[in-house]
Amino acid sequence: MPYANLYIVGGVKSRHLLKSKEKRALIKRVSEAFNIDVKSVLGEEMEIEIAELREKKALIIVINGRPLLVETNGDLIPTLFFVELVEQLPKVFVDMGAIPHICNGADIMAPGVVKVEGKFEEGDLVVVLDERHNKAIAVAKALISSEKLKGLKKGKVLKNIHYIGDSIWKTIREI
Repeated sequence: MPYANLYIVGGVKSRHLLKSKEKRALIKRVSEAFNIDVKSVLGEEMEIEIAELREKKALIIVINGRPLLVETNGDLIPTLFFVELVEQLPKVFVDMGAIPHICNGADIMAPGVVKVEGKFEEGDLVVVLDERHNKAIAVAKALISSEKLKGLKKGKVLKNIHYIGDSIWKTIREI
């Protein structure tokens, strides 16, 4: 299932640097997947390291010492540490009452949404922010478009795939 919740147990199994050819391929893939010029965002000279995780077929991609992406099931997902990319994603602001639930892995429900910025379609990645401090708390997959979301009063609207305090967040501290 694409963009399943990231749940990882056991930490990092191994780490290795990418060779030039592998780096170029990954930079191209990231640029195309997120429609950004990775080199202009992160610099021309990048050191890219792959951290393979023990208990799940997932990789954490560390660029210039920062854990910026997770690859699982062939999908690339930005971590909340990839601020340069996360800031470019469409935004969904939630009320403060929803935050403890989201930070425990709950999906985002329509009643908790207070504002939407940017356009997105079903299946797109969006960043979830708290309404008071405008801080990113999760990366989620849209279950409906931004237009449909604006008119909804009930139901699940975003699938939570990475959030503050999840196993990826905790594993990143090892790196």
